[in-house]
Amino acid sequence: MNQFSRTELLIGDEGLKKLSESHVAVFGIGGVGGFVVEALARSGVGSFDLIDDDTVCLSNLNRQIIASHSTLGKHKVDVMKDRILDINPEAKVNVHKCFYLPETKSLFDFSKYDYVVDAIDTVAGKIQLMIQAKESGTKIISCMGAGNKMDPTKFQVADISQTSVCPLARVMRQECKKRGIENVKVLFSTEKPIVPTNINSEPSAEKNVPEENGAHKAKKNVPGSIAFVPSVAGLIIAGEVIKDLIK
Repeated sequence: MNQFSRTELLIGDEGLKKLSESHVAVFGIGGVGGFVVEALARSGVGSFDLIDDDTVCLSNLNRQIIASHSTLGKHKVDVMKDRILDINPEAKVNVHKCFYLPETKSLFDFSKYDYVVDAIDTVAGKIQLMIQAKESGTKIISCMGAGNKMDPTKFQVADISQTSVCPLARVMRQECKKRGIENVKVLFSTEKPIVPTNINSEPSAEKNVPEENGAHKAKKNVPGSIAFVPSVAGLIIAGEVIKDLIK
């Protein structure tokens, strides 16, 4: 018996082999991205690139799998790498301590990835990820808004053109249409966003968000979030990645 024997019962030896030989890049190791990586590692994916410049902070404790009092102040990609190797010591993990934006796209060679997961917050970055994945012929799945939500049963997987309700998805549809970007798989929620009860001024990682006139502005308020919503989003995304990789 090996640690993936239960997985092998579902997907077979060939499926397990495909996963072990797969290289997945996850951009954004937060509430959603952390659970994506966790599930992929436990499913037997063999190689990872983890991209995030953030460190674990106190407000991450309510929902991020890499957040605990013992990891406060540590780089999220380093904590996630340690988790992966503790789950599967044979996995290969590359970490990149930077935020992905159009300005940093040249740091990444998408041709070496079998799959790209977009779990970042910036519209400019998300659009560039789609463009770069399309140019290299790499599969990609993009997470739309998971903040200000309380109902994880409202998540759906669809093409970006078929999304609704989600404010971020609406912006992304418009930006994709402008650039002729088609056939992008996304996860989105049909739940109407909840208005936070206490608006705070906590700094947000979401910067350089394009406005309709092409200008950029920093997001003023971070969204509310809770343990059982981004985690479900991450697990759904991981399931889509696994199913696509073993086809």
